[in-house]
Amino acid sequence: MKITKIETLPIRLPTRRVHQWASLTTSIGVYVIIKLVTDEGLVGLGEAPVLKDWGGDHMKYYGETPKTTVHVINDILAPALIGQDPYQIAALHSLMDKAIKGYPYCKAAIDMALYDVVGKALEVPAYQLLGGCYRQRVTVAHSIGLMEIDKAVEEALLVKEEGIKTIKLKGGQERKRDVELVKQIRKAVGPDIQIAVDANQGYPTPKVAVETIKEMEEYGIHYMEQPVEGIDSMAEVARGVDTSIMADESAWTPQDILEIIRKRASDIISIYTTKPGGLFKAKKVAAIAEAGGLQCNVNGSVETGVGNGANLHLAASTAVASLACVIPVSTPKGKGKKGIAGIYYQDDIVTEPFDYVDGDLLVSSQPGLGVELDEEKLRYYRAD
Repeated sequence: MKITKIETLPIRLPTRRVHQWASLTTSIGVYVIIKLVTDEGLVGLGEAPVLKDWGGDHMKYYGETPKTTVHVINDILAPALIGQDPYQIAALHSLMDKAIKGYPYCKAAIDMALYDVVGKALEVPAYQLLGGCYRQRVTVAHSIGLMEIDKAVEEALLVKEEGIKTIKLKGGQERKRDVELVKQIRKAVGPDIQIAVDANQGYPTPKVAVETIKEMEEYGIHYMEQPVEGIDSMAEVARGVDTSIMADESAWTPQDILEIIRKRASDIISIYTTKPGGLFKAKKVAAIAEAGGLQCNVNGSVETGVGNGANLHLAASTAVASLACVIPVSTPKGKGKKGIAGIYYQDDIVTEPFDYVDGDLLVSSQPGLGVELDEEKLRYYRAD
């Protein structure tokens, strides 16, 4: 089998509500879908959920946009991959890295499409190519973006009724507000719901982060995600609190994880399909984290159903990704469950909703990523 074409399709999905975090300046859902076509007529799907202000510590990794994604894939990566065998995933990663340095989201989109098309060719789900299905249900953590406290409490109560067992609260802009938010959410949802807080590097110093986390500890938080920028500063926070610290913006590559382990900068790693450059490299990140004794979850950039299919297969096949995963419950309009748990968009470009039961997503056993594009909606939500 040979790759004959890679097509880029920018889209814009309507959001259910504004989903905001400390560093975000653009809307979620303005992403690029790709189709990787082969000479056997099979098509693999991938997604680059790019954001211009999403990158690593201290400008270490750069933001990507739909326009840069289309350019890099169309003009650099696709010419390097046309005529290649999609089964040779490791070799194709080497070809992509040789063609251009960086741009992990572009490469991740192609990587997803490779796993999708090879799974379809072999008639097996993508998780079988990633080590097999370790878990058949993936627990969902519902993320509540920056908003007024009363609205956040209202949303937390709704998703609790829908089976969500972990709620992640965005913070990092104003420490007193963040502490009060945790207090009010805990009062509303009771003791059995896990509460996590994500500051997205927002606290100005490790001392401010430590003071904030210590105040939150009275109300019971499961972990604090990326309170400050930089691995050294994260290590200072980790030494100063009892609460577990999760690395996200600091944790992109296997090399980042090694540094985090050496400096004891976090207790948990947030794994993405995208930050390392795809599923193939995400498994390496997970292996290093597991060897270092760190817990993991699967997180992301609020993908459409295409990228979320990859999220689900990564979580299903990775033993160490045992914590609740911050991934959507992908749901086309008028289909699937009612309610808002895990739902960030009014619609989706996949034909079928993901199966959601009592706070968990059920892992599809369909070939490849297990998703199919709704071509009419793809045309309707095209952004170019």
